[in-house]
Amino acid sequence: MELLIISIFILGYSVIAFEHQLKINKAASALLTGVLCWTVYVLFSPNRGIVSEELTHHLGNLSGILFFLMGAMTIVELIDAHDGFEVVTSRITTASKRKLLWIISFLAFFLSAALDNLTTAIVMASVTRKLLADKKERMFLVGMVVVAANAGGAWSPIGDVTTTMLWIGGQITSGNIIIKLIGPSLICMLAPLVALSFIMRGNVKKHADETSSSGSGLSTVFERNLVFFGGVSLLVLVPVFKTVTHLPPYMGILLALGILWVLTELVHHEKDGSEKGHLSVAHALRKIDMTSIL
Repeated sequence: MELLIISIFILGYSVIAFEHQLKINKAASALLTGVLCWTVYVLFSPNRGIVSEELTHHLGNLSGILFFLMGAMTIVELIDAHDGFEVVTSRITTASKRKLLWIISFLAFFLSAALDNLTTAIVMASVTRKLLADKKERMFLVGMVVVAANAGGAWSPIGDVTTTMLWIGGQITSGNIIIKLIGPSLICMLAPLVALSFIMRGNVKKHADETSSSGSGLSTVFERNLVFFGGVSLLVLVPVFKTVTHLPPYMGILLALGILWVLTELVHHEKDGSEKGHLSVAHALRKIDMTSIL
């Protein structure tokens, strides 16, 4: 039995690793691998009742991770729907390529700690398209954004899926991971950043058709600021909630989502359905990456 389960796991993990070559979504491979492993386990077990109890126990831990990721992704999608990230990006006005490189890198570093590294990389990469016209220089900046976002997510319990899973599982604590990893994470970002500073010189050549705002126009400045600062503050307070109450982290993220949900409902209560549809939590829930969560 053990050899068969190990074989299924290795085969399934290999299919996940070669997702692009095999053109099979990794979520499908992961689901199939997990179910097959448990199926083999229960079929060869002398006491299937105990196996069912073990599965229920593991499902409880897994559900905590799923609810946490769903809540966090929904909050981030809600901020994005309100053009909340414009609060940060609209303030980048420097014409120096070197200054721009440092500003974008540090923004990605700290944003990824509060949000998550993938979302931060996507948001900041979109910003670089508006700030730099030269494709080669833009690729340097995007590459640095990816490095900074991954480094920033590593020292926060909510900055990366891996650290989030370890934190929820009790293998790490929020205080220890911040204290012990923020230094190494900074070094991981600063090493390539300093090297790129010798390459990125001169002033920014902006797009000819650049506009002053890239927002969708669906939300007002007040709504944008409220959802951005409210959402980020609630995300940052999730580890504090866990420390104070000793409840699982997914309870904190669901509380944060509930507060932001009520807040947006109150803000948009006078708008008609079509106008507030894209600004609602219901719409944000439909936009989250459920494939990655699975």
